[in-house]
Amino acid sequence: MQPSVLALHHRLAQQHPPCMAVDLKQDLQQQKTQMLAKYHELIRLPEKSTHPEPLIEFVQRDDPRFDEIRFTFESEPGLFIPAHLLLPKHVYQSGKASLPVVICLQGHSTGMHISLGRAKYEHDEETIQSGDRDFAIQAVARGYAAVAMEQRGFGELDGTVSEGTHRCQQVAMQALMLGRTLLGERAFDVSRLIDTLAFFSECDLGRIGLMGNSGGGTATFYTACIESRIKIAMPSCAFCSLQDSIFSLSHCVCNYMPDLYHYFEMGDLALLIAPRPLIIVCGKDDMIFPLSGVQSAFTKVQAIYDAMGVSENCHLVIGHEGHRFYADASWPVYAEMLKK
Repeated sequence: MQPSVLALHHRLAQQHPPCMAVDLKQDLQQQKTQMLAKYHELIRLPEKSTHPEPLIEFVQRDDPRFDEIRFTFESEPGLFIPAHLLLPKHVYQSGKASLPVVICLQGHSTGMHISLGRAKYEHDEETIQSGDRDFAIQAVARGYAAVAMEQRGFGELDGTVSEGTHRCQQVAMQALMLGRTLLGERAFDVSRLIDTLAFFSECDLGRIGLMGNSGGGTATFYTACIESRIKIAMPSCAFCSLQDSIFSLSHCVCNYMPDLYHYFEMGDLALLIAPRPLIIVCGKDDMIFPLSGVQSAFTKVQAIYDAMGVSENCHLVIGHEGHRFYADASWPVYAEMLKK
């Protein structure tokens, strides 16, 4: 018989299911406290040690749709994260004091410029148009302040077009060697971005949303688990049972967190987000986040939200294609959830 490491791992997973899975018959708040402590231990966030004041690089006002502020902020000593803030002219110039904010995270692509609808490299235009990936443009068109932020390993943050479109593997493995995780670093940068947004009076920090597709959706979900200032989360083509996706199919190493499956399935982690609104977006033909795994994990999410008495605060949007965002189906749900 041909030996199989994969078969061994699957057998071990079946024999030893996650040991901190949510038990709906037990006290949920107590479980949430215990889960949050363990989750912090697993994701391994850096320490905050820098000043979050934005460094403005330019302001552009020539687009009739929005004003644009390009800025950086020092997330860790010596590491400056680039971002673009878009402010819809027809809303914020009407006299409203501040606007709800949508932080937009691209996945495995050439960078955050995709969120801005700007093609910089070959195939960018196809990436934008074929998957509704100009997230910031979509958000600002709906009256939100939108922030496109670069993630570590993509675009301007050590991404590389010549070797593909990103350098996740190298930075992810370096992080592990340092006792960190790339997922933790990406979540940390979002948290530092929220610190920085406090310097922009146009941004309502009480109405911050986080969204993204694929790798951006993964960062959205895992960040929302630890950052309570995120009032609504909309991960796309990223949420699925670990057993059916990350554990069973080939994925980029930036999706992995050591020991995670020993403690939790992905659906269990929704307890860290609840009762805040959570919108799960998926594609019925997504080959790397299978619909069956999405639905089984969402069943746990529904059960958690039901047990907390906020069943209306979670929603599943199923797109009619594959691994992409679904703007027309998702944004109306987001707008409705933002009212809660």
